[in-house]
Amino acid sequence: MEPLVLSDKSKFPTDDLIFSIIGKNSEYWNKLMEGIHEKFPGATGQWNYYNDGKNWLFKMVLKKKTLFWIGILSNTFRITFYFGAKAESLITASDLSDTIKQQYLTGQRFGKIRCITFKVEDPSQIDEAIKITEIKSKC
Repeated sequence: MEPLVLSDKSKFPTDDLIFSIIGKNSEYWNKLMEGIHEKFPGATGQWNYYNDGKNWLFKMVLKKKTLFWIGILSNTFRITFYFGAKAESLITASDLSDTIKQQYLTGQRFGKIRCITFKVEDPSQIDEAIKITEIKSKC
């Protein structure tokens, strides 16, 4: 997996810093944030530095529920969702792409938790991310 690039604890990730790293994919970042705030007006995001991974991660939260995590890569960003077993029927019955469904069904497990993660490099992935967030909000 491609390494995250925000590893300097002393450099808080401002929009200017993030956009200078992700470049043209800044439009996808903005589209994702606009879509999330439209569907989930109460959602809030925050940057935190995590010592275990030695990186800054962005966490989107609705009330007390974490919806997803974002890590910054060179020229783009990676979004990750974590689901418990209850999500399986929602994910398999959804109109998500077969690739996403397969990743959930066959991907790495952390105990009873499974994840969906992908690099954002295409506008269609923003629509998928919003659909996955809707599923996450129901779990």
